Amino acid sequence: MSNEGVGRRGFLKSAAGGVLGSAGMLAGLSEGAFGMSPLVLDSAGRGVVHEVAEPGEYGGQEAETKPKYSIKFAVCGMSHDHIFGMVGAIQRGGGVLIAAYGAEPDKVAGFKKRFPDVKMVASEEEILGDPSIQLVLSSTVPSERAPLGVRAMKRGKDFLSDKPGATTLEQIAEIRKTIAETKKIYAILYSERLEVKAAVKAGELVQAGAIGKVIQTINIAPHQIVQKGADPYAGGSGGRPDWFWEPAKYGGILCDIGSHQVDQFLFYTGSKEAEVVASQVANTAHPQKPKFQDFGDMMLRGDKGFGYVRLDWFTPDGLGTWGDGRLFILGTEGYIEVRKYTDVTRSKQGNNLFIVDKNQAKYIDCNNVGLPFGPQFVADIVNRTHIAQDQTQCLLAAELVVKAQLKATHVTLKA
Repeated sequence: MSNEGVGRRGFLKSAAGGVLGSAGMLAGLSEGAFGMSPLVLDSAGRGVVHEVAEPGEYGGQEAETKPKYSIKFAVCGMSHDHIFGMVGAIQRGGGVLIAAYGAEPDKVAGFKKRFPDVKMVASEEEILGDPSIQLVLSSTVPSERAPLGVRAMKRGKDFLSDKPGATTLEQIAEIRKTIAETKKIYAILYSERLEVKAAVKAGELVQAGAIGKVIQTINIAPHQIVQKGADPYAGGSGGRPDWFWEPAKYGGILCDIGSHQVDQFLFYTGSKEAEVVASQVANTAHPQKPKFQDFGDMMLRGDKGFGYVRLDWFTPDGLGTWGDGRLFILGTEGYIEVRKYTDVTRSKQGNNLFIVDKNQAKYIDCNNVGLPFGPQFVADIVNRTHIAQDQTQCLLAAELVVKAQLKATHVTLKA
């Protein structure tokens, strides 16, 4: 068997054969029989269905939908490579990248290679002082994002931050104050929901009531410090920069990568109010960087549901990608599991969604699903709306992860 895993049709046929093979019931079926029809019958006679999601309004991988709107935007700070995905999202929505600034030479070189036609400027002021720029994107050092966003809003520009969008409660208070004064948008690109097709599909199913009322979300979010062969302490493009190891700069593990997961908890449960019930962090295996946190988890309670999040930096090289992210959504009438980036031992393909309700179990391949955030966010810039992201919910997620970090018990495991 190849390391690519079992092919989808082959796997499903094999599974079906394992259940019904003794009777030879599937031997004569063509591959066309494995489309939307039940493939396997469980002990109760219920069908297990395989489905490929339709592209929908915002198209899929091959779609070339012309954006409805156009804006001019710029990049100011590119310390994290998430900036590439951020730029891609806004370009899909009709944004035109007209200028960029970065402080780290290696990051600037990588950006110029990716976007060779962009005008690189020498200072933040050249971005903030350009009246033609409507939106500023930034993945600068996390502790510097909120102050930059406040400066951008005060100069008449909307702002899209990489996560985390803030690292202190004081920063969040200043963001809210500046939004009220300027009427500008401070958005945070929680990409593990907004830029993952299976997560988008899960949102559609939840909104449609496919699993009833959502009771709880569970997020398992393993990450990898570096890909195989790189020195994690080398800095720059060969490893992680100095700020990555300093909680004061990256916010701590709950604030940093936990931002994605708390955003999902609020969105899928529909909670407008929430609190951190308990949280803990630890450095279990990186004594070279004693302030670093390589493990953390938290329990959340909202006005409409519960949440649990586990985070770590222990993805092994054998997985073949940076993390086996999982999302579980429990409803009163069913549940959803999303295997975002791989389907371990079965396929390297991501965007896998499994849904079970009172009638059937179903697998949905979500790779054709469109990503609405970019077009919706550009429309929000033009129309002064909040369709792509609820501003209040966005900042509540940022507040909760900072509170989780402040509240966290620092645990030291015995050797």
